[in-house]
Amino acid sequence: MKLKYLLLLMISLSVSLPAWAQDEVLPEPDEDHGTPIVFREAIPERFITVLANAGRQSIELTGDSVSVFVREDIETVQGADLGRLLERAPGVSLSRNGGPGNFTAVRVRGAEGEQLLVLIDGVRVADPASPGGGFDFGNLLMGGLAKVELQRSSNSTIWGSQALGGVLAATTGNGQSSWASAEYGAHDSRYAAGGVSFETGPAALGLQGGYFDSDGFSAAAAGTEPDGFRQTELAGRVRLDLAKGLAAFAGGRYADGRLELDGFPAPLFTLADTAEYQETRQLSGAAGLDFSGAALDLRATVSTADTERANFDPAFGAAPGYATDGTSERAELRGRWRFAEGLALDFGGEREWLRFSTLFDPVRRTAIWGGYAQLDYDRGPLHLAAGLRRDEHRDFGGEWSLGADLAYALSRHWRLTASYGEGFKAPTLFQLHSDFGNAALRPERSRSYDAGVGYDGDDVRLKATAFRRDTAGLIGFVSCFGTATGICAHRPFGTYDNIGRARAQGLELEAGLDLTGGLSLGGAYTLLDAQDRTSGSASRGNDLSRRPKHVLTAVVDWTASAALSFGADLRVVSDSFDDAGNFVRLGGYEVLTLRASWDASEHVTLFGRVENLWDETFQTAAGYATPGRGAYMGARARF
Repeated sequence: MKLKYLLLLMISLSVSLPAWAQDEVLPEPDEDHGTPIVFREAIPERFITVLANAGRQSIELTGDSVSVFVREDIETVQGADLGRLLERAPGVSLSRNGGPGNFTAVRVRGAEGEQLLVLIDGVRVADPASPGGGFDFGNLLMGGLAKVELQRSSNSTIWGSQALGGVLAATTGNGQSSWASAEYGAHDSRYAAGGVSFETGPAALGLQGGYFDSDGFSAAAAGTEPDGFRQTELAGRVRLDLAKGLAAFAGGRYADGRLELDGFPAPLFTLADTAEYQETRQLSGAAGLDFSGAALDLRATVSTADTERANFDPAFGAAPGYATDGTSERAELRGRWRFAEGLALDFGGEREWLRFSTLFDPVRRTAIWGGYAQLDYDRGPLHLAAGLRRDEHRDFGGEWSLGADLAYALSRHWRLTASYGEGFKAPTLFQLHSDFGNAALRPERSRSYDAGVGYDGDDVRLKATAFRRDTAGLIGFVSCFGTATGICAHRPFGTYDNIGRARAQGLELEAGLDLTGGLSLGGAYTLLDAQDRTSGSASRGNDLSRRPKHVLTAVVDWTASAALSFGADLRVVSDSFDDAGNFVRLGGYEVLTLRASWDASEHVTLFGRVENLWDETFQTAAGYATPGRGAYMGARARF
């Protein structure tokens, strides 16, 4: 135990950035912008897509807080669990209802998991049929991704509904002509993925697939029966150059999984082993045209995403006990007009059609359209952007969203950033039109602010960011037990209402240090104060559930030779509460993972890791188990 806390102290003294590449160099100075402050997480690929017109934008030309993970980071972390990668970004906390494949929520700066907009290859993939309309990260495997971008503040000015808590954009692919990987480990877990891409004349094509299968462990902490998970993923993309500056593109993703669940069986109705399972199918795709000219860039896209879920309990027969189907269809146009030196106008408009049905609810539909304009100024050491958006929803009417950000290079190494963003999340179809629905609901609204200062030297990188987000009109469930008047009239089982307010504020620290002998230290620390601010509520002043006040991820990497490297990841999380009343406490925990990789040849790398080395017992959702110590080993091939 003394060794454990000695290691914790040593790593904590070097709070730092996640998963940095060690072989990259900083970009050369630019006459207009000086030497940009680009933190190591973004060096291998300077361009991001979560801002402005959703096209490629240099990361130094923004005052927003953005974390970027590229293929090298993904391979360094290893495995299928995307959560282990996202934990390297500041401001991120996760909760999971059991083992691999179980519902996983990603909370950014204290926001709800459903308030994070998620894009895969540019397509919105939230499930419109789920009560909260969010994305379940348990259904996204990491091995097939080329890049993950995370903006950590409200950004409905550009993205419209759901970008209240930030934006996460994942890009599939590998960046290599052909590749394959496979690993085996704890709980009889097997994960294989591979892909191929090639160009011929004006056309480029990429295909990839992955398969994960694990016996798992009991989702219920008090259970003993393993709950397994298996999933197949397929993705493809094609691009065809039609003329100079004009190209057509198309892509799609398919995922099919089966997850064994634990439930709440009679007579105790407490979480325990059951034979229940869930089948999930996800299908998403997009097609469109890209135009890139001397002063004007345009992208026109049509896209769709569909999620089907079915829950089965063999104790009640072979038919599903509950099933949902949610579909989103979108048409959008985005562009950038560089109308003068250092000045550009980002603009766009889109319309989305949403549909959902369940085993007990008929098909319900709604639609939303929106348009935005943002003015960008980039000249010398200054970047400044400000934008305005208008959305119109078929059910509740219109919303305005405003956003602005600023970045200023004080010198070659020092940089100031600041941003203001407004966000909104439209009520889901389930909240509006299910048996529990309330057609009078209004959207949830937020205002977020942050300001930061960063230093990027040759061997030392530092950044501190203070943030705050105020959210009003939070939609919560209202019990109608024993009440048949007011909002409960004709809703005996309860309904939804805009009943909540919240405030989340805190501090993010990022830093990094490159030492001699191939040793580097990295990580991120977050101090978060997330409180219920609902007037007249018994929970006013309480901590928001599952939001720990202190979170630290520390990383040590050692390149022992040109072919051999070792690493360690330490995750330290403080206590939190599982419920709004703050009656159920979730204990803090420290989890250490050791990693190693060896380039056996020019094309083949062997790797392995031991997760949760100390076999720490903890929970991120009350009553649900988390994995103990587990070892994994595998190989990657590139051609």
